[in-house]
Amino acid sequence: MDLIQVGLADRAGKLDSKLVVDTAASLNVQVMRDLAQYWPVRATVRHLPDPNSIPVGVWPVFLVETLPPGEGGIHLDDMNQPYSLVVAAPGDNEWTIDASHETLEMLIDPTGNRLQASRAIEISGNDVQDAPGEFEYLVEACDPCQANQYAYAINGIMVCDFITPHFYDPVASAAARYSFGGNIQRPRQLLPGGYLSFVDPQQQLMQQILWLDGTPQLRTLGPAPGASLRAFVDNQTMAAVKKARKPNKPLAAACDAHRAHAARAAALRGKRYTF
Repeated sequence: MDLIQVGLADRAGKLDSKLVVDTAASLNVQVMRDLAQYWPVRATVRHLPDPNSIPVGVWPVFLVETLPPGEGGIHLDDMNQPYSLVVAAPGDNEWTIDASHETLEMLIDPTGNRLQASRAIEISGNDVQDAPGEFEYLVEACDPCQANQYAYAINGIMVCDFITPHFYDPVASAAARYSFGGNIQRPRQLLPGGYLSFVDPQQQLMQQILWLDGTPQLRTLGPAPGASLRAFVDNQTMAAVKKARKPNKPLAAACDAHRAHAARAAALRGKRYTF
C-alpha cells in the first residue's frame, strides 16, 4: 500500500502558527493511529510552511478565509489530484474539526465518487431507520457524525469523529464499532447535525437526509454533474450546515487548558538539557 502524504497550509496567513503546526501533528496521529485501525489508508500529515510551495506528491489542505459561493471543501486540481479548502478564522479554533473532516474524507475517497451499497433508510419520526430495498451511499466518512458535539481531542486539538466500514453492515452486532468515537451505535444511524447522501436505484438521483434543526429532512439534490459526487453534494449542503453548527464549548475549553499545560511542561522540560 502506497504512503499518501497530506500537507496542512495556512493560505490566509492570519492564524496562530503554533496552532497550525500542532494541528498538523494531531491530524498525523489521527490518520496513523485512529483511521488506520478501520480503513485501508496509509498516510501521514505534516505542516507546510509555504502555501505557495507544495512538494510533489503532497495532497494539500489549505486553510482559507472564505470559500467561493456555492462551493464545498473538496476539489480536484488540473491533473485530477485531490486537495481541500477549510475555512479558518483567528479566534475560532474549531476549524481544526473541519480540517480533520476534510483530511479523513479525502484519504478514504480521494475523488469523492465512492458509492457503497447497503440497506435503504427512511425517516421515522425524529429518527432514521432501515427500510426495504438498497441504496448506494456516498462514502463521506465524517458526515453522519460531523457535528462539533461529537468531536474528540488529540493532544489538545479538536478532531472529527468518523464512521467505520461497519457502518454499512446489513445488521447490528455487539462486537462492531460504527464510529471511532462510539457516537454512532448501529449501522446507518444518522446523528443530529449530520447528513447521509445516497442514490436510490429506482430514481437514479442523488438524495440526502439532512438533520440540522428539528427533525431529519429528505432532500432530492438531482442528477450530479461534474467530476465529483462529494463536491456536488457539499456545494449544496455546506452553507446550511455551517449556519446551523453549534460550538462545543466544553471540549474547546478542555483543549485550551491542555495546550496551555503542555506548553508550560515543554518549557520546563527544555531547561533540563544543557549544551
